[in-house]
Amino acid sequence: MKTKSRSIIIFSILFGYVLLQFIWWEFLLVKQNDRIIIEKQKLIEISIPDEDRLIKEIEELHHRKKMQTIMIVSEGTVFLLLLLFGVYQVKQAHDKENYLNTQQQNFFLSITHELKTPIAATKLQLQTLQKQNIDRETQQQLIANALMETERLNSLIDNVLFASRLESNEFSFKKEKQNLSSLIENILDRYYAKELKSGILKSTIEPYLLAEIDETAFPSVITNLIGNALKYSKDEKEINISLSKTDREIVLKVTDKGCGIEEKDKKNIFHKFYRAGNEETRTSKGTGLGLYIVQYILSKHKASIHVGDNTPHGSIFEIKFDAI
Repeated sequence: MKTKSRSIIIFSILFGYVLLQFIWWEFLLVKQNDRIIIEKQKLIEISIPDEDRLIKEIEELHHRKKMQTIMIVSEGTVFLLLLLFGVYQVKQAHDKENYLNTQQQNFFLSITHELKTPIAATKLQLQTLQKQNIDRETQQQLIANALMETERLNSLIDNVLFASRLESNEFSFKKEKQNLSSLIENILDRYYAKELKSGILKSTIEPYLLAEIDETAFPSVITNLIGNALKYSKDEKEINISLSKTDREIVLKVTDKGCGIEEKDKKNIFHKFYRAGNEETRTSKGTGLGLYIVQYILSKHKASIHVGDNTPHGSIFEIKFDAI
């Protein structure tokens, strides 16, 4: 922070110095032009005896003075505008670099925490299993917990690798005509059977809705949106996923009753590594890659995504596809 403040102060001083020098030299040029015109007028008054001709020459001289002054001021204004534009561009680049540095720092903090947590939890489960006096029911529960943490770790690594492949254009999207209704139901049954059974997750899927979908990439859209809904719904876990069709569009909605998203964060949540708040004090887990992946995949499907507020609290993610 101190280095940033020092660089801003130094840059401001240099800019102020250049600006003042520019204004001073422009003032000197105008004054010099005035002196030259005055001396020329004196010469004309001495050398031309004809009064009519003298008046004409003086008028022409003053007109030339006016035009030269306008030229100096105009060129100076253009230079000043270019200088201000350059300063603006430098500031934009400086702010962008600071933003990227902050996001990168947040990502490293979060990824370190995200990797350590499931590893530590799995290690604890395995160490507990080493004890000989544990009943079979407890053993099965420990194994289930270890598998859950392993799946979480695997999902995290998949997200990081997937984001890397998207960024480097290594992933090739192969869209085909798919039964989107059936695809989403299969994803829910595979990843969220427990939540469906408990009633935490509810689905309303209209049957046999067709769309051009990459069935390899699309599951990441569903798992990231539902994963976020579960993560940020601590007090009242009630997630609804619906799929319906209008005249021209297929609409997919994921609704939760969690903490919601502040208005100032809505425009940034789809940026890579972006997470609201400070990484060192935030209690929720994540890397800031999930919604970036969602938005990227949907852009390749020519689908739009919009985030809104649920009533009385929570969020609604609405996705629109072109219907077939």
